[in-house]
Amino acid sequence: MGIIAWIALGLIAGVVARMLVPGRDSQGLIISFVLGIAGALLGGFVATEVFHVKGIQGFFNLSTWVCAILGAAVLLLGYNMITGRRSGRRIGRR
Repeated sequence: MGIIAWIALGLIAGVVARMLVPGRDSQGLIISFVLGIAGALLGGFVATEVFHVKGIQGFFNLSTWVCAILGAAVLLLGYNMITGRRSGRRIGRR
């Protein structure tokens, strides 16, 4: 599967991962897209190595989509942890 297909998959995976990750959506849509693309590339690598998905059929394979969305969700959670954004309400200042 080509890099353009992984980027397209990443855009969709970023939006889906943003919906799946709990908490406030304090990051912008651009960051979600970038993390989605990176997660899709990571998920694509995992899908290729673990599930042995090769060729153009990989884009329409369920395991590729699941790995791309999970990769984007993991990167989004990591981003939220690094930047200090937490789910729920802040206690303290008003």
